Amino acid sequence: MIIGAHAIIYTQHADEARAFLGDALGLRSVDAGDGWLIFALPPAELAVHPGEEPRHELYLLCDDIARTIAELEAKGASFGPVSEQSWGRLVTMTIPGGTELQIYEPSHPRPTADG
Repeated sequence: MIIGAHAIIYTQHADEARAFLGDALGLRSVDAGDGWLIFALPPAELAVHPGEEPRHELYLLCDDIARTIAELEAKGASFGPVSEQSWGRLVTMTIPGGTELQIYEPSHPRPTADG
């Protein structure tokens, strides 16, 4: 049975990205050996959308996008403009090293782990 999900961020600036994930986002981690940190993520959800080519994406969720942007800008992240979508408010965050992550404040119904 599936017990979770494992996402990977590839970057030429792994140390800076790891520091940001731990320090700025407050994600707990374990050292899998030689400094290879694996970060715990909050509960996740998975959706399937129609598309022309098979692919997958990673989005982080927040409960207040304006507050999240302000908090993370103070910790070194930069952001593009917030866009209003039918399913929530979306923004692109750039973390140290240049990796972009999508963050959104959902307005759609959300599943719970127990049903």
